[in-house]
Amino acid sequence: QVQLVESGGGLVQAGGSLRLSCAASGRTISNYAMGWFRQAPEKEREFVASISRSGVYTYYTDSVKGRSTISRDNTKNTVYLQINSLKPEDTAVYYCATQYNINPSYTPTIGWNNGDWGQGTQVTVSS
Repeated sequence: QVQLVESGGGLVQAGGSLRLSCAASGRTISNYAMGWFRQAPEKEREFVASISRSGVYTYYTDSVKGRSTISRDNTKNTVYLQINSLKPEDTAVYYCATQYNINPSYTPTIGWNNGDWGQGTQVTVSS
């Protein structure tokens, strides 16, 4: 089991940027694809981005594509999500999650429910 702790959230004005971090412990994340998700009030949790085990391949949902970057540092056991040009609709609790996968190039968008999840970090974007 991997313990995940998200940080870096906060209150930011529209147009601003945030860099979220997800620090892992318990196991090395090098064996896992990693993902970021978010859940806005009264909405379903949604996929935001994923990164392959190798860190070479990434995938983004359309709503953040072009203004977000997911990255990872396996030596620090940490995953990051940089979001630029923040919009009020980005307001949500952001979570990171693991997905064990033998394919170092895979960037999953589904199948995360059985992985490890953090407690989330709140991002609030004011207009």
